[in-house]
Amino acid sequence: MKNIFDSFIQKKGFVVLDGAMATELEARGADLNHSLWSAKLLKDNPGLIKQVHYDYLIAGADVITTASYQASFEGFAKHHYTATEAIELMQLSVQLAFEAREEALKTQPREDKPLVAASVGPHGASLADGSEYRGNYGVSIDDLKSFHRRRMEILINTGADVLACETIPCLDEAIALQQLLAEFPGVQAWISFSCKDGKHLSSGEEFAEAVTLLNQSPQVVAIGVNCTAPQHIASLVQIAAEHTDKHILVYPNKGEVWDATTKCWLPAGAHNSHFAHDAQTWFSAGAKIIGGCCRTTPEDIRQLQQLK
Repeated sequence: MKNIFDSFIQKKGFVVLDGAMATELEARGADLNHSLWSAKLLKDNPGLIKQVHYDYLIAGADVITTASYQASFEGFAKHHYTATEAIELMQLSVQLAFEAREEALKTQPREDKPLVAASVGPHGASLADGSEYRGNYGVSIDDLKSFHRRRMEILINTGADVLACETIPCLDEAIALQQLLAEFPGVQAWISFSCKDGKHLSSGEEFAEAVTLLNQSPQVVAIGVNCTAPQHIASLVQIAAEHTDKHILVYPNKGEVWDATTKCWLPAGAHNSHFAHDAQTWFSAGAKIIGGCCRTTPEDIRQLQQLK
């Protein structure tokens, strides 16, 4: 199976991901103080989601990630959506990205068509209590597979180019996703973890163990880290490089911490991230797929493109 990122890396050296979706929507006036987070706008204001996708593409992103991170049957059901409505909104998340891509290509033609990554957020995202930054779910691997299976199938059937299994906080969820991928032969995915420091997953388990585990899967085309403080990224990239021959991807946040109780971002503290400068360090350490997570913007992605 040819890795979907290979041609980008061979031609340009590395792949530029997009940046934050939800915090960018908030910066444009959206009220996302809601358990569905960015998925709320799939119903309320899909045009704003498409505009954010478009702006990241015009900024130079090679990959845009759908607004399906928080989209799950369980999450939608809590707000009285039917299963049919949930399916339609998941499908819409990919359709919006496709439409933004076609519009961006008319404005800014490219030799290589940008990729659409269907976001598969962790089980913790559906709980809306910040547990994707703890990993203490207390559920089995089979339970996690049941949670992910149906929505993963729906997202795959949209024709999205790759699955973005992101902000995974623990080994059990990585195992569940790895096993689920085998049920969908030919599908490619990246798996990225949330980490608490330069060595451990949010759960406290060793990042090296997670990378070693996923290195065995032919369908996992990239392994990495997202929504993690930028000061930890270089160390985590170095660990990944020692334990995998797959592409390494990173898309950290700006260093702030999400408080799930007050539903606000707490200050970053002493570390003052200079995103593009930091990205050069991550690239030098071995990362070949680089973007941003919470609080990053199209301007950050524009700066990444200029590093090439």
